[in-house]
Amino acid sequence: MADNEVKQLISHLDTLKPSTLTQAPQLLSRAKLALLKLHALVPGAQTSPQHLLLAATVLEYGALISIRLKDTDAFTRYYQQLQPFYSLPAERWNSRVGKPSNQSKVTGLYLLLLLSVGDYAGFHTVLEGLEMSAGKEQMEKDQFIQYPVRLEQALMEGSYDKVWGETKGERVPSEEFGVFSEVLITTIRSEIASCSERAYPSLPISNAKNLLFLDSEGAVVQFAQSRGWVAKDGRIYFPQQEEEMLAAEKDVMSSSGMVIENTLGYARKLETIV
Repeated sequence: MADNEVKQLISHLDTLKPSTLTQAPQLLSRAKLALLKLHALVPGAQTSPQHLLLAATVLEYGALISIRLKDTDAFTRYYQQLQPFYSLPAERWNSRVGKPSNQSKVTGLYLLLLLSVGDYAGFHTVLEGLEMSAGKEQMEKDQFIQYPVRLEQALMEGSYDKVWGETKGERVPSEEFGVFSEVLITTIRSEIASCSERAYPSLPISNAKNLLFLDSEGAVVQFAQSRGWVAKDGRIYFPQQEEEMLAAEKDVMSSSGMVIENTLGYARKLETIV
């Protein structure tokens, strides 16, 4: 009975459209409850291959739907719940029933999540584990794994234009990867913006568009407003830089005044001595 309930819920999850994705958490909760009745939510020694596959399939749906709902915390939980299934030896899976079909995709998405939050140590730890379990040659053929690997290499080189190119069009391996790609570009854009604030007093809007990987000058103006910058006469002005320059000028003026005052005082003393 519980088997059929899980299968029906999986079928329902499979037919969800973007407009009905909000139904997914409730469906997933029901599916996990049914799996608990089957003692399959966590793989045990007595869990059958059929129940293993049902459980892994539900958890993979949970992971992928969490990405579409932009719930990275839920995605991370599903990824962690899937690890005991992904680490099972091959003999636990029946060749007739099959194995989880989205392991590479879920793992690749987790790698991309680690990149988007700047966890490079975690990224390489997962990558090393994959090399040990699947082999380097197999990894190099896997589009879902190679996508975050290419992005990480470009980030290490500081080639943000390559990162930008990888997040566009056909180079993104699936819809779910596009969500994290947007997060990654937003992070990079913020880093470039912070560097620009420190390096320049102002920039032409046309230059800022290319520098910040924005699609239009209007998008530059919106981004500038969100950062507290001033858009005027075709340029972006960085108030923080202006304030720092004014503060520096005040410090120079103050120091100069002290030097002048000390010099005059010294001169008056000399006159008294003479």
